[in-house]
Amino acid sequence: MLNKRSKRLATLALVLGGALITGAVIAQQRAISIATGGTGGVYYPLGGGLANVLSKTIPGLQATAEVTGGSVDNLKLINSGGSEVAFVMVDAALDAYKGQDKFKGTEVPVRTLMVLYPNQMHVVTIEGTGIEKMADLKGKRVSTGSGGSATEVMAFRVIEAAGLDKDKDIKRERLGVAESTNALKDRKIDAYFWVGGLPTSAVTDLGATPGVKIKLIDHGDLAGKMNAKYGDLYASSTIKAGTYPGQTTDNINTVVWNILVSNAKMSEQDAYTIVKTIFDKKADLVAVHGEAKNFDLKNQVKSYSPIPWHPGAVKYFAEHGVKM
Repeated sequence: MLNKRSKRLATLALVLGGALITGAVIAQQRAISIATGGTGGVYYPLGGGLANVLSKTIPGLQATAEVTGGSVDNLKLINSGGSEVAFVMVDAALDAYKGQDKFKGTEVPVRTLMVLYPNQMHVVTIEGTGIEKMADLKGKRVSTGSGGSATEVMAFRVIEAAGLDKDKDIKRERLGVAESTNALKDRKIDAYFWVGGLPTSAVTDLGATPGVKIKLIDHGDLAGKMNAKYGDLYASSTIKAGTYPGQTTDNINTVVWNILVSNAKMSEQDAYTIVKTIFDKKADLVAVHGEAKNFDLKNQVKSYSPIPWHPGAVKYFAEHGVKM
């Protein structure tokens, strides 16, 4: 039988032991930041779903989705170490990798983890603005996306391909998609550019607004001109009628791929585990947003992402028969 003093010592030992174990567990916890986009787009809800899946599935990992200005800001965060993982568009990522355009003089060591889904360029207006085609944007008040977004990068290229000058021919605003939608409702702008997945909640909100008739302006014929100058990054696509409330006709637009990226410094094991978890838990991500249905092994090809692939991602895809 233990005497009282022995019992106290035994209890103290258990408490101390438990504290040491708890401390060790806390010390093993790692936090990662996932750079997404604005709250009205697709990156943010998908990033939140990804953060939840990674945190629940990978022992010792706590992932958080961060609201950002979009791809350009995200790539700067990858470069600085402010975020470990980011949603970005391929065209912005290529600029970052080469150190050109908005990244002039700074080559970002970005690496592809996986190809996600195609990003659809929306040129959005409403009835009553007098805008029926791209040429009608001349002299109008137009938002080309927030300053830290790839929407702005691609919008400038679409405007250029349409034969317009972004600085001289339009009265340009730099608003995110949610802010652009509100500004268009209030007639503070006449149109806006937004590149994102389908459907984008902010555009859905616009189409569902009483007294508003949404219009999406065709521009798919400009993909060839864009590719001639910037590389084979763009294609013509279609936003089917009915994708948004009040959208009665197909919209022929341009499209570019989204990719998930990291810094080259990420360990091979971490990159492998993140990609594996995404494919293992794809159903959970589809439940967050339908664009996750496009997370497919067949899309993991270098022609969809000219950015170097992370060795950890290459290892995962090789195990599943994907040759890169």
